[in-house]
Amino acid sequence: QVQLVESGGGSVQAGGSLRLSCVASGYTYSSYCMGWFRQAPGKEREGVAAIYTGGGSTYYADSVKGRFTISQDNAKNTLYLQMNSLKPEDTAMYYCAADVLGATYGGRWGKSSDFGYWGQGTQVTVSS
Repeated sequence: QVQLVESGGGSVQAGGSLRLSCVASGYTYSSYCMGWFRQAPGKEREGVAAIYTGGGSTYYADSVKGRFTISQDNAKNTLYLQMNSLKPEDTAMYYCAADVLGATYGGRWGKSSDFGYWGQGTQVTVSS
C-alpha cells in the first residue's frame, strides 16, 4: 500500500512560483513512475509531468514545458513539482500519483487510470 501526501499549494499572482511536494510512505520508494496531474473545475484530470524513477526520464505536458520541473529525492521519498511563471490557467487541484506496476511503460504517462495510487490533492490558485 502506498500513501501519498501533497503539500505546497497556495494562492499566487500570475508570474509567481510555487513548489509542490509529495511524500510517499507505506512502500519503498521504488514506484515505476511518479506523476503530477491537475484538475480544474468542470474539466477532466490532465497529466502535468511525470518522472520514471529508475532512469530519471521526465515528461511534461506542452502547456507547462519550460515553466515546470519535476524532480525526486529518493532519500526523502519525496516528489517535487517546481512551478514558475504561473498563469491563471494553471489554477487547479494538483494531485500526486504513483504507478507501481509499470502500466506507464514506454513513456505512456498521460493516462490517469494507469496510476494506482493518488494523494488527496493540493489547491493551486493563480490570480491575474
